[in-house]
Amino acid sequence: MNGDNFYEWFNTILPLLNENAVIVMDNASYHSVKKDPCPVISWKKADIIYWLENKGEVVDHTKVKSQLLERVQVLKPQYGQYVIDELAKAANKTVVRLPPYHCELNPIELAWSSVKNYVRMNNTTYKLQDVRKLLEEGVERVTPDMWKNFITHVKKEEDKCWQIDVLSDELFDEQESHVLTITGDTSSDFDSD
Repeated sequence: MNGDNFYEWFNTILPLLNENAVIVMDNASYHSVKKDPCPVISWKKADIIYWLENKGEVVDHTKVKSQLLERVQVLKPQYGQYVIDELAKAANKTVVRLPPYHCELNPIELAWSSVKNYVRMNNTTYKLQDVRKLLEEGVERVTPDMWKNFITHVKKEEDKCWQIDVLSDELFDEQESHVLTITGDTSSDFDSD
């Protein structure tokens, strides 16, 4: 899968979705193609300057990359949109993106796990045609009740994440600030008289 193929597929799916549908999207690279990619540290300085100037910025060419990237960070919210999100918005749909590395917050992962398990348990021939049939059967076996359970499970996982956030906040708030205060003679054996 690549960004172009996903874009074409997504474009055909959008009209089939309900008005104001919410689409849960993970961060696969083909889901995350930027409309106007923003510079990152691996870009050449000249390319960062070119990008900034194309955005109407007056750029001091003597600045180093890190200084230029600070300016990019300020502008990023205006230019870092995802192609898919904009396509969905134009069709009156909303894309909600999962945080990176949190597939446990996506109910489709549980559904796919169920489908793959069905194929694994029933595959005796290992022929592509038979595997395809098993795949279709596995998808059909995912019932509305299973979906409700998947969603309930994901909500519990989300609650766990919130609890961890709350606990983290409390722990950090309880920590005393550790400041090293140096008093008295600060000379060393290496100081010359």
